[in-house]
Amino acid sequence: MTSVSLSQPQVADDVGVGGSSPWETALRALARDRSAMLGLVVLGVIAVVAIVTPLIAPGDYCIAQPDIIRLKNIPPSAAHPLGTDKFSRDVLARLICGARVSLAIAFLSVLVAATVGTIYGAIAGYVGGIADSVLMRAVDALLAIPRVLLLIAVATLWNPLGITGLVLVLGLTGWFGVSRLVRTLVASARHDDFVAAARALGAGDVRILVHHILPRVVSPVLVAGTLGIGNVIVIEAGLTYLGMGVQPPHASWGSMFYDGIEYFPSVWWVCVFAGAALVVTVLAVNLVADGLREALDARQLPAR
Repeated sequence: MTSVSLSQPQVADDVGVGGSSPWETALRALARDRSAMLGLVVLGVIAVVAIVTPLIAPGDYCIAQPDIIRLKNIPPSAAHPLGTDKFSRDVLARLICGARVSLAIAFLSVLVAATVGTIYGAIAGYVGGIADSVLMRAVDALLAIPRVLLLIAVATLWNPLGITGLVLVLGLTGWFGVSRLVRTLVASARHDDFVAAARALGAGDVRILVHHILPRVVSPVLVAGTLGIGNVIVIEAGLTYLGMGVQPPHASWGSMFYDGIEYFPSVWWVCVFAGAALVVTVLAVNLVADGLREALDARQLPAR
């Protein structure tokens, strides 16, 4: 780290290569990544369909059972492009509902995890000393417990959780890794020259942490959160498949997979389409996360 004055970090954050801001540089790098753009397009299409469809479809299109005798387990056709399930519900409609539920749970739970982990790690890294050791040993103890087992235990004790409860449980069990990442970055940054200069000019600890240090940890937290979305989608589907996640009449890809596995392979379309939606979405999220990581690496300045 080169020696800089207090004004230099602000300039470094505002001006990037060729006079553009670092975030503009990152966006241009992301736009050049074809894989990341493909992932963004796929996620965008899924999100738009999930948001727009409820506005133009009947209110009960997710749970409608038009004829449980004659229309159940119909293979894909013109009337039902993805077929129907054992309750005569349209698989395509359920898939769209599942996208809305699964993506909402994933984004909200990752937001909770990123917020809690950033606050916890920032406090531990900035305070340092014994407090840092105690806080991080607590995180190490929590990381020693397999997350899936912890989730199953909580879901079993408080079943049914409901969608809000599921978001909180997934979020409050997913912040441990983020806190370690933030703690390391903050502990390193608090010894930099710009922090000493800000303190010499009378800036308080809260202002230094919020305005000077935390903006520098946004990039890795953003990448970690994007990767976490794909992980949470899979975990939520697994919990729902086990009957501990999203409960009827709400639809999610995990519940659809559970509904179709009983009749697989004769009624293959329910499982296959739900599983394909899950795989495609997680792959798209991972492509975006990988492109975002490379793009944010490109915005880093040599001085840093």
